[in-house]
Amino acid sequence: MAGRVALLPISAIEANPDQPRRTFEAFALDELADSIKALGIIQPLTVRRMSAAKYQLISGERRFRASQIAELDHVPAYVREANDQEMLEMALVENIQREDLDAIEVAISFRRLMEECSLTQEELAARVGKQRSTVANYIRLLGLPADVQQSVAAGHLSFGHARVLAGLQEPRNQKALFRRILDKGLNVRQTEREASEMLGRKPSRKTAKAAALSLQMQTMRAHLRNRFSGRSLDVKAREDGAGRIELYFQDADDLQQLLDELGAR
Repeated sequence: MAGRVALLPISAIEANPDQPRRTFEAFALDELADSIKALGIIQPLTVRRMSAAKYQLISGERRFRASQIAELDHVPAYVREANDQEMLEMALVENIQREDLDAIEVAISFRRLMEECSLTQEELAARVGKQRSTVANYIRLLGLPADVQQSVAAGHLSFGHARVLAGLQEPRNQKALFRRILDKGLNVRQTEREASEMLGRKPSRKTAKAAALSLQMQTMRAHLRNRFSGRSLDVKAREDGAGRIELYFQDADDLQQLLDELGAR
C-alpha cells in the first residue's frame, strides 16, 4: 500500500511523538469531529508503516484526534515510506504550512528543522518556500524574553512588533519597549521610532543643526522604511543638501541578512 491511499483501522495508527504542535483546542476538535461524523474525512491522513499492521502519523493529527472523538473505526490515510529524519522533516514542514500558526510556533519549527535535520537557512528557506531573510527574522524571535514570546504566541503582539524588539540587543530595552507597546498601543512604525531612540542615536551639537527633511525626503524615508520593514532606519540631511542613510544591524548574521536584502554579494 506504500504510496497509495488506504482505509486503515484507527486503532492501528499511533500519534507522532515528535509532533511539532502541542496545543489543540478542545472546542475546535469537537467541531471538527461533528463535521467528520456528517461528511467523513475529506483530506486523508499521512502515515508511515511501522510494521505489517502498525502505522505512525506523519501529518493530520487534528483530523486523527477528531476521528477518535467521532468514534470512527477506519480512516483514509496516505501511506509513505519514510525514515525518522524524513518523517520529522515532513511533519515540521506540514506544520509550518498551516495558516493558524503564531510566529513563535513557526520560529520553533524552523529551528527544529535546522537543528534536527541539519539544514542551513538557505536550505530551510527552499523547503518551506520562503526567503532566507524571512527565516532569519522568525528565528531571531526566539532570542526575545519569555514574556514577550508568550505575548506573540497569544496574539497580543504582532510579528512586526516582535521583529523590531528582536533588533534590540539588550533584554532590558526589549522589555521596556514591550511595555510601551502594550501601554501606549504603539503600531509597528511608532515602535520602530521608539527603538531608534532607545539605541541612543541622540543628535549631537553638529547634527542638531541639521536641516529638517523636505516633504520629498520624508516620502523617500517612508519608502525605505517600508522596504526594510522591522529594521531601524533613518535619513539625515544637512543644510547644504548632503546627507546620509543609516541602517542598523544587530550582529554578524544580521549584517549578512542586510547585505542579502541590499543585493550585495
